[in-house]
Amino acid sequence: MKTSAILVFPRQDHGNGIFLLFILLVWGAFLFPVQAQFVKGADIGWLSQMEATGYKFYDTTGVESGCLQILLDHGINTIRLRVWVDPSNDIINGHCSKKEVVAMAMRARDKGMRVMIDFHYSDSWADPGKQNKPAAWTGHSFSKLLADVYNHTFEVLDTLKSCGVIPAWIQVGNEITGGMLWPDGSTANWPQLAQFLNKGFDAAKAVDSSIRVIVHVDQGHDNARCRTFFDNAASHSVKFDIIGLSYYPYWIGTDYTATIGSLGNNLEDMVYRYGKEVMVVEVGGDYTLVQNTYDMLVAVIKKVKAVPGNKGLGVIYWEPEGAKSWSGYQLSCWGADGKPTAALKAFLTDVSGTVNTFIPAGIRMHPNPCKDGLVNVDFTDEKMPVDLQVCDLYGHLIREQKLAPAFSGQLALSLRPGIYLVKAYSLRKVRMEKLVVN
Repeated sequence: MKTSAILVFPRQDHGNGIFLLFILLVWGAFLFPVQAQFVKGADIGWLSQMEATGYKFYDTTGVESGCLQILLDHGINTIRLRVWVDPSNDIINGHCSKKEVVAMAMRARDKGMRVMIDFHYSDSWADPGKQNKPAAWTGHSFSKLLADVYNHTFEVLDTLKSCGVIPAWIQVGNEITGGMLWPDGSTANWPQLAQFLNKGFDAAKAVDSSIRVIVHVDQGHDNARCRTFFDNAASHSVKFDIIGLSYYPYWIGTDYTATIGSLGNNLEDMVYRYGKEVMVVEVGGDYTLVQNTYDMLVAVIKKVKAVPGNKGLGVIYWEPEGAKSWSGYQLSCWGADGKPTAALKAFLTDVSGTVNTFIPAGIRMHPNPCKDGLVNVDFTDEKMPVDLQVCDLYGHLIREQKLAPAFSGQLALSLRPGIYLVKAYSLRKVRMEKLVVN
């Protein structure tokens, strides 16, 4: 498809002060079709509790900062939040109510991050070892449980939408390799489990058809385990968009080098076998083994990006900010000093594993505010090609343009009035800036 941009190269005539405007049509060397931004994410379900207890976060230089900003500075563009039906006030095992999740999702949106909502359909943790019903749903008939799943999913998402946040993705259940809402939705009763999953899917699409639905299982390196689950899902006509996998070498007692090849093979098999996109929605490594965790993350990102057809959507770290000094959790990316460990820099790497540097000064872009997205940008200090991405405040990618090295000129972004987040990626740099369009 042919696309164009306006480039302005002013030349000053010192005799009369007139600027000469050159307007050029630019083809694929400068402008590419919009593509989905690769997900580099963090699950931060503990963050509101950490802040409430007075935990202080510091950037890599030791300056106190907000956790979301630190994550953004490390390349994180997506936030994952778990939601429980009627949680307790327990610091570690509670909270994550609808109210708290909505508040945190709005904060993430305001940072230009995309949001994923992880429905556990429980009052606390749900995983392969436990899938307990919410207390309020105990004793409900199967038909009433179907309504519970639909209504809870719809209510949370509709509230988010009314507050200006449309999640890019939701999960119907968390690590449901053995099913959900036991015993009614156990994998021993696939016809009922399939109906639960489809109710969650239907509720999400009723709120907004753009929301993409993930079905999530654990041990993403285990192809036989994943095939067993998704073969059953396919045979029972489960509706979903994406296969989500967890990958924790730590919990299976091996180094990542022993299973990373199996993870890559399984990701590709899931795509070929079921025709779905894939995402590693949970990953983590020992916070004390910084280099090993960094290497593991780089390897996982490479495997997901290597899935043919751009069907590998991204990688999400589970609770990088959940420092062991606060949570007791071993697999965070945070030290006892309140600062992120160097392992988190893996999300700043490109495909080759080269670390990018975040440039807090932002993008040289004017005028700002601008009219209709007609804006001048200056990358004369950049000797490598620049990938310029424009996102709305929901985190949805709207425009993506490839700029030549040392580009300086005017771009016609054709944007409606509003506030946007503009990000610029080059080989070793990440820059970002808000753009206001009148």
